[in-house]
Amino acid sequence: MQLEDIRNISVIGAGIMGHGIGLTYALGGYRVVLNDTREEILTNAISHIRNELKTFAESGLISQDMIEKTLSRLTTTTDLKEAVKDADFVTEAAIEDVGVKRKIFTDLDIFCPEHSILTSNTSSLVLRDFTSQCKRRDKILITHWFNPPHIVPVVEVVRGEETSDETMELVYALLKKVKKLPVKILKEIPGFVVNRIQTGMFREVWSLWQQGIASPEDIDLAVKGSFGFRLAAIGPLETCDLGGLDLWYGIADRLFKVIDDAHQPSEALKKKVEAGELGLKSGKGFFDYSVDYFTKGQDERVKTRDNKFIQLLKLLYSQ
Repeated sequence: MQLEDIRNISVIGAGIMGHGIGLTYALGGYRVVLNDTREEILTNAISHIRNELKTFAESGLISQDMIEKTLSRLTTTTDLKEAVKDADFVTEAAIEDVGVKRKIFTDLDIFCPEHSILTSNTSSLVLRDFTSQCKRRDKILITHWFNPPHIVPVVEVVRGEETSDETMELVYALLKKVKKLPVKILKEIPGFVVNRIQTGMFREVWSLWQQGIASPEDIDLAVKGSFGFRLAAIGPLETCDLGGLDLWYGIADRLFKVIDDAHQPSEALKKKVEAGELGLKSGKGFFDYSVDYFTKGQDERVKTRDNKFIQLLKLLYSQ
């Protein structure tokens, strides 16, 4: 199959990640079918997509007439077989549950046309965990998107042990066509590249917070105003080159001995989870939130976040 042969795309799971992935492909000119288990989820997904398109238009990323054009390319169904009957390309964006994903991929392998490419948006599992029963394993890989997926540029393209070179290159080309920045992950390992780096940082951040070294506000400010500010322009390895590898070797030699090396999440974080302090969706996490996840106030908070990201996106694509 060639890139021009991909016309119909199906997204399985229309939640936080799935609806944003579907939006991206619809904006890229593809006919997209969103599938989920309940009509309520699909209705909410289309509502969120409309609001996100309006935000794009207000920010000058798209024209006003693109809103309805993009929405016209989207259809929804709760019937998985119906959702993928004409699919050239499928992305699964269900919950991180091996059993759920295994059932979905077993069905997709049966229901999809023989030529269809199947991808998963898993962030922590590996393909052999849930696709070993599939016959088309050469046409399966992972496309790991980041929240919010319709804004964050990078998508990790992770090849499985049996993914063909043709599939890898075709998916890479598809993501570039819809204006993403695909990153090839050549060996499938848990967490891939981004989440392994990010989680390593979180481990130290949680440790500093638990020790009372700094407040949550100041920890976040320290990151945003220093290497976080810098990383949007130059990556960590380029940072090392510019600073000098001898300098960074010396820093590592001193700090590796004292930074956190725990093999379990911090006890203080565990207590927050057990207390139901889950962050934005519960009204309290490291910070207190005055509104809950499903209110208009919450939508405004998300819109404010997305507008900040869009300004960075404009800068990135202007370079």
